[in-house]
Amino acid sequence: MKSDMNRRYHTRVITSIIYSAIITCLVELFLVTNVSMIARYLEESGRMGRLVQAVLEYHTAVVLTYVILGLILFSVTFMILQEPYIRYISHISDAVQSISEGKLNTSIDIIGDDEFSSMASNLNKMVEDIRELMDKEREAERTKNELITNVAHDLRTPLTSIIGYLELLAGNTKIEPKLQHKYIEIAYGKARRLEKLIEDLFGFTKLNYGRISMHVTQLDIVKLLSQLLEEAYPSFVDKNLSYDFQSNVPAKMITADGNLLARLFDNLIGNAIKYGADGKRVVVKLQGGEDVVTVSVTNFGYVIPPEELPLIFNKFYRVEQSRSAHTGGTGLGLAIVKEIVDMHGGAIDVASDLNGTVFTVKLQVHFDVNKENFGTIS
Repeated sequence: MKSDMNRRYHTRVITSIIYSAIITCLVELFLVTNVSMIARYLEESGRMGRLVQAVLEYHTAVVLTYVILGLILFSVTFMILQEPYIRYISHISDAVQSISEGKLNTSIDIIGDDEFSSMASNLNKMVEDIRELMDKEREAERTKNELITNVAHDLRTPLTSIIGYLELLAGNTKIEPKLQHKYIEIAYGKARRLEKLIEDLFGFTKLNYGRISMHVTQLDIVKLLSQLLEEAYPSFVDKNLSYDFQSNVPAKMITADGNLLARLFDNLIGNAIKYGADGKRVVVKLQGGEDVVTVSVTNFGYVIPPEELPLIFNKFYRVEQSRSAHTGGTGLGLAIVKEIVDMHGGAIDVASDLNGTVFTVKLQVHFDVNKENFGTIS
């Protein structure tokens, strides 16, 4: 690239020199021929003045004059040919000055196809990269502030309840044993919720910054889903929900990290239980193919508004904030799901209408963690 720019620069300069030299030679030839001819004509006609006499007698001075005129003409011609480039360089210089002053909306028009247009193009790209970097920095700062706000709020709420109930138990010895037991159960539930919030926070941080090593093995995804649903049975009962597991194959071996997939589908099932209580039923379907396994988790409760669907996997995003205060959670569950799917080179989609809210996960049957195949499933 650099050698090509140098070649084009030298070619352009040499071309300008040749053009200037040709123009100078033609003008000089015209002057020499015509001035000498006019001088001889005037001498023959007897109208010879001092200037004509000087032209005819002082050959050295005349030649020197021609040389000086030629140099001036060559320089002027060369400058005229270079003037558009000089003006373009000045424009680029002004743009660089503006950029150095922090005006990142500065853009340079790309004119022609030479080293200066390449310079302008590279400068535009640099400005665009700087803008993107600054946008990322602003987003990182916003996310950090959002993290602090959300964590402080989500940790404070159950912690305040725990402290309140423990103060009641510690300061009042006349509380009936049955009521004491109830307070202890509430405090224990809040403590478990606090533990879950902290686990989600640390889990997402590790996933997001690549601090988790994948341990890929062969596993039966049909068996994994069955176990997760059985483990979630008390939660289904607590929310007065039933579940239905459907699979087109009795067993399906895939290559994946079992612990990460367990967390992925546990989050999806937990999400369906929290937001699907109004629908009384959760349906989990597995479609095992030769190369791709598709798992869908459907609940028939709260319908997610269409404008919120593209934001559903953003970290800390919670649908209907007031409702989330009742259902709990950090807003990290689905962000964790998305990270795990991406780590496995899979794809996840969500659809929500009156027929149910469906999360669909597609995973490769033969996943190779050493290949850069993230996002290959569509």
